[in-house]
Amino acid sequence: MRDGRKYGRWLWAVLVGGVVALTGCASGPTTIISEVQSYASMQEVQLPTTYRMELLPSQQQQASFTQIEHAAQTALQRVGLKRAERPEQARLVVQVGASASQGRAYHPSYDPYFYGPRFGWGLGYGGGWYGGWGMHWMMDAPPMVYVRAVKLVLRDARSQRIVYETSAQYDEVRVDDSQIWQVLFDAALTDFPNPPSGPRQVKTTLNPPAPKARDAAPADVSRPAQPRS
Repeated sequence: MRDGRKYGRWLWAVLVGGVVALTGCASGPTTIISEVQSYASMQEVQLPTTYRMELLPSQQQQASFTQIEHAAQTALQRVGLKRAERPEQARLVVQVGASASQGRAYHPSYDPYFYGPRFGWGLGYGGGWYGGWGMHWMMDAPPMVYVRAVKLVLRDARSQRIVYETSAQYDEVRVDDSQIWQVLFDAALTDFPNPPSGPRQVKTTLNPPAPKARDAAPADVSRPAQPRS
């Protein structure tokens, strides 16, 4: 990640904090920007077609990978690729990759190795010139940046030749793992099977969930006042 971009992440975190402080719980649509790059050679593959998913032993033994596998399968189905009921008859073989990491955003005024006392010498004028040493203590640190990435590799089941390779990555100061995997796989398959060459950005807009309807107020079942005789 380039330094300028990390600096932008730091500024974005400051802005987000200010907005949250001003708006409280207000929420609206969220735009997620994914960095995508794809390589295609699908001339001999007719769509729609079927595939089988080839998972590594480490993926099969991770319960958390089920969510990632489901997100990949949903994205593949949206572009005309159906998981074969009989894997041995599948036209394509799909390999899925996913990774998650995090780290501090870069900012030029922060020491990446130590957040502690800062010393400096200054010269000033106040009824006469003076100089001296000063010290301040830096208690905070740059914001945490969360990185999520996915990759899909499609091979011809007959020739074992790779016919499609695509990846998508997201890095921001906030992340929702219940949504980001689906967003990334969908972004990775944007423009399938004829993607543009070179890296590109794909924007996805997520709308907040609709608020739950409030329960109706209970009917007033109290007895009416009886007239006095």
